[in-house]
Formats: sequence, structure tokens, C-alpha cells
Amino acid sequence: MATTAQSAPTRARTYDYNIPFVIGASAAGTMIEWYDFYLYGVLAILFASQFYPPGNEVAALLATLATFGAGFAVRPFGAVFFGRIGDLIGRKFTFLVTISLMGGATTLIGILPTYESIGLLAPILLVLIRLLQGLALGGEYGGAAIYVAEHSPDKKRGFFTSWIQTTATLGLLLALVVIGVTRVTMGEEAFTAWGWRIPFLLSAILVAIALYIRLKLRETPLFSRLKDAGNASTQPLKDSLGNRRNWGLILLVLIGMTAGQAVVWYTGQFYALLFLQTSMGVPLVDTYIIVGVAIVLATPFFIFFGWLSDRIGRKPIILGGCLVAAITYFPIYNLMNTFSHPTFGADGKVVAGGAAPDIVPLIALVFIQVVYVTAVYGPIAAFLVEFFPAKIRYTSLSLPYHLGNGWFGGFVPLIATAIVTATGNIYAGLFYPIIVALMSVVGGGLFIRETFRNRIWDEVGGEEGPRTAEGAAAEGGTLAG
Repeated sequence: MATTAQSAPTRARTYDYNIPFVIGASAAGTMIEWYDFYLYGVLAILFASQFYPPGNEVAALLATLATFGAGFAVRPFGAVFFGRIGDLIGRKFTFLVTISLMGGATTLIGILPTYESIGLLAPILLVLIRLLQGLALGGEYGGAAIYVAEHSPDKKRGFFTSWIQTTATLGLLLALVVIGVTRVTMGEEAFTAWGWRIPFLLSAILVAIALYIRLKLRETPLFSRLKDAGNASTQPLKDSLGNRRNWGLILLVLIGMTAGQAVVWYTGQFYALLFLQTSMGVPLVDTYIIVGVAIVLATPFFIFFGWLSDRIGRKPIILGGCLVAAITYFPIYNLMNTFSHPTFGADGKVVAGGAAPDIVPLIALVFIQVVYVTAVYGPIAAFLVEFFPAKIRYTSLSLPYHLGNGWFGGFVPLIATAIVTATGNIYAGLFYPIIVALMSVVGGGLFIRETFRNRIWDEVGGEEGPRTAEGAAAEGGTLAG
């Protein structure tokens, strides 16, 4: 009798959701957060002249990339802070807070005075705002990935969570489109003077829309059942980070999975963009077109690899992507040089905007790199959700993800550019992502177990899927969303 009495309300809560709405609402908000976070990266070269002392272009660019990296540096701290809230209070509440924080910080960049107006206070404030963005993103991704995963049936988790995995790349694409359209519409002079603020101010509207949508969401059925049964953690930081065995698992996932996944992600998109703009001197709008079209063409592969991982496993796809990327980066970037046709000045340096690129071959070369991104990134959310137990999932999942993507991946542009500057070899920066990717191939291949057959619903009494409209009517309820 006790079991029957407890199962009735649990079943009603579990069935009361609409998976397309859950995925759509989660993905829309997360894409906007990535858009906010990556606006700065797309405009890194412009920001070097806007917010840092003039006179040394290389130093200003490195400082700008370091500020870009600052947002990544604090992401693990955001993961711990918001992860605790997510495991303690709930998934929905947490990613409502994170998207609000991200939207506010991005809007502040849009009204921030430049170095010419307030001197060194400008880069100081810019760094502080980037830190706020990093903290927000540290809590957002884990919440969105878990929210979808804890609505998904065990056999389709890779497929359903892969829609969330598209959001980082689509956020970058949205940033490229908005900046490109604004730049072309206004003209370069007006855009450089003040038009660059428009994409940041637009964030306020996008975040308001995302908040409105997310307010319609409910807590995940799996977490609700966990709390109803009294099995949710009351001390998630202690249960997750105070446990030596769990720390070992976190470090194993970092070294064997997320570090390699991260460098492939940031090399295939951000470093490709930066390489074309700086080392090759390709005009900025051309680089937006090259990377943007490559992203559009490759994005469906996120879904494909998520679906495939439900059938053959997460490991072979993620680690296979890392391995192929590491083997082929040097020939790909050599070909990017060939098809960029850079122009050199009298001093032997590449002339910015002076290249005459072959657009189609360059799109193909970046497309290949973005396909690598989809292989390593499409199944990673499902893998992480399956690797850690529900009661400490938010905290435990978020930390290795953001250590990998925040520290190993986020610093790819800065570290690679610094290596190129120090050596004078335009390809030397590729050694960093190649070494890290191979580290994950070896570590993950040898020591990480496959997870795609893990049944996460068994922790809360077994899997139950979304109810039909007829079932909802029979129970006297309605479908959410």
C-alpha cells in the first residue's frame, strides 16, 4: 500500500511534460547565453583597439584574448556555485538565475565606456564583466543539459541532449550573423565608433524572451521524484567535492574526455576564425561568411552523432573525433594558408584585410573542423549525465565540463597565438590542441568506462515517458507547454 500511495503523485508529475517544448525552451535560452558569451570573442580584434592602450598591437591583442580567457577561467567556480544550487533547490530555478545574470552582464558591455573615455578603468571593468559572464555560463550549461537529460528516456538520451549541444555553435553563429549584418549595414567607420554596441544591447531583448519561455517550464520529473523520495542531497558540495573517489572521477573525466573535446571545439571554430583574420589577413566579413556557412552546414551532425551514440556508445565517437582532429590539423591549416592567398607588406608581415581568399575551399576546410566539433561535442552531455549519480549530478557534471572547456578549451586562442608570436611559426599554435586531444584519446581510451547503457531512471524507481493528451485528459490534467 505504501508503494502504491507514493507512486501515484510521482507518476502524475513524471508524465506531465512535452519533450519538444522542454528541448526548445532549454535550447533557446542556452543559445542566447552562448551568443552573449561569444560576442566578445568574435570582436576580439576590435576590442583590442577600443579597451586597451594604443601603441602595441600585439600586446593589445594578447591582452584582449586574456580578457576573453578570464571568462573561461571562472567558469569552474560558477559550476560549483550554481551546481550546488541546482542539486539543492532544483534545475529550473538555477538556469533562470544564470540567464538573468548573463543577460545583465552582456548589456553592461554594450554601454561600457572605452579606453579613450576612462583610461585603464575600461579594461578593468571589462574584465569584471567577463568574470560575471563566466560565472553565469558555469551554471547554465549543466542546468540545460541535465534538464533535457532528466526528461529523456534512457535509449534516446544522446539524441535528445544533442539538441542542447547545438546551442554553443548556434550561439557563435548568431553572434557572427548579428555582427556581420550590423557591420555591413552601418559601414566600418560607424561600426567601429559605436555600432559594435548594438549586438550587446540586443541581448537584453533576447534574454527577456528566453526568460518568458523558461518560466513556463517545470522541474525535471527525475529530480522531482528524487526529492519526493527524500534522496536529494542536502550537502551537494560535501557529497560531490568532499569525496575522494568522486574527485578521482571528476579528474578522470576532465583528462580523458572534456579537455580533448574542448580544444577540438575551440580550435575548429574560434581559432580557425582568428587564424584567418590574423595569420592570413582575410577580410573580417569574409571570415564571418566562411565560418558561418561552415557552421550551418555542419550543425546537423550534432544530432547525427548524438543519435549514433545511443547505438554504438559515447566513447568511440568522442575520442575518435579527438584522434582524427589531432592527426589532420596540420594539413588542414596548411591548405587554409594556400587558399587564403595572404598579402604581405614591405615589413614582411601579413596585411590585415589584404588577402584574396578562395571562399569555397576555405568553407570546406572549416566545415571539416566543425564536423570534428560535432563528433566530440554531440554526445558529451549524455555521457556526463550518465557518469554521475542524480543527487550530485549538477555539481559533479559541471565541474569537469567547465574545467575542460573553460581552462583547456577557452585558452586555445590565447595560448596558440602566444606560441605563434614567440616562435614566428604560424602553425606552431596547433601543437597545444593536438597534444591535449591526444592526451584525452589515451586517458579516456584506457580508463573511462562506456556509459550509454546506463539507466539513470533506475535511481528513482524506473523510467516513465511523457503521457499522451488522451492520458492527460483521463487523469484530469493537461500537457505542460
